[in-house]
Amino acid sequence: MTPTDPSSRSPFPRRGLLAAGALAAPLALAGCVAGENADADSAGSGGSDGGGSWSTATLTIDFATYNPLSLVVRDQQLIEKALGDGVEVTWVQSAGSNKANELLRSGSADVASTAGSAALLARANGSPIKVIDIYSQPEWSALVVRGDSDVTGPADLAGRPVAATPGTDPYFFLVQALAEAGLEVEDVEVQALQHADGRSALDGGSVDAWSGLDPIMGAAEVESGDVLVYRNVDFNTYGFLNATEQFITEHADVAQVVVDAYEQARAWALENLEATASLLAEVAGIAPEVATTVITERSNLDVSGVPGDDQTAVLERISPVLADSGDVAGGADAVAAALSSIVHADFAEAASAAAGSGK
Repeated sequence: MTPTDPSSRSPFPRRGLLAAGALAAPLALAGCVAGENADADSAGSGGSDGGGSWSTATLTIDFATYNPLSLVVRDQQLIEKALGDGVEVTWVQSAGSNKANELLRSGSADVASTAGSAALLARANGSPIKVIDIYSQPEWSALVVRGDSDVTGPADLAGRPVAATPGTDPYFFLVQALAEAGLEVEDVEVQALQHADGRSALDGGSVDAWSGLDPIMGAAEVESGDVLVYRNVDFNTYGFLNATEQFITEHADVAQVVVDAYEQARAWALENLEATASLLAEVAGIAPEVATTVITERSNLDVSGVPGDDQTAVLERISPVLADSGDVAGGADAVAAALSSIVHADFAEAASAAAGSGK
């Protein structure tokens, strides 16, 4: 693929992201609006002195290398500082959207991060989750081949083994990319592998392509000489921060703290892109230059955290793919019902309002 091919260019120029960072307004500390959406009897006063009375004594939340803001929130202990000693915060790592969805469905996490497509799939299949914040607009998926491959695009994949992680954005990226070439997923031999294992299978020669995910994908480019043979930012859905309906209903005060922390992390990350990249490199175990590419060229953090029309418009585009995939028992009706009910914007709206008012 030549450098002038539109499918090879990133839609997120570095200059634009740096400029966005300079314009980001500082957000209030998470504790400032911790209980604004909660019942007065259960909401805490916040702060790090442990003096607040929160609606729960525990919070389990994920972090993921595909969610840079989660790394900032965890590293800076923004939630812990806001909740004080009254709530024990446990962090669990998600290796992919499918794993995050498993954590939420099983009750092993209260809040976890996925791609929008994965959240919609999970809700359509009965998982009681809703998106409470948007953490990024990424270009985190692409079709990856070895440097010596004769594959030049999706059309060349017919009859060949391709690695992908079911239930994640890269899987739905593969489905949409094949459709662009007039193919269906049944026309290729999908190897259902977790993201890191997909890269290993590609480099080991057991598959001819991998529908990849950053930052693993960026590392594969640098370390293995792998090539992103097909890119299309429109096939990538937003980064969703999801919570269970039970957590939203019963622990709205703590959910507000989580979203406030995410918005504080977003403002910091936009002002400190290189430091955010360094944190990603450390947690993911990748080269600093790879992490810098992921953060400054393939992640747009300068988006509204309030879930709404932009996200549902993207999900509407992939809804037919989900309905026809056979992965949703209720088909199109279940997908439509999930799409109409997946958004819970109250916490993000409160965080945005607090930031705008300077609280």
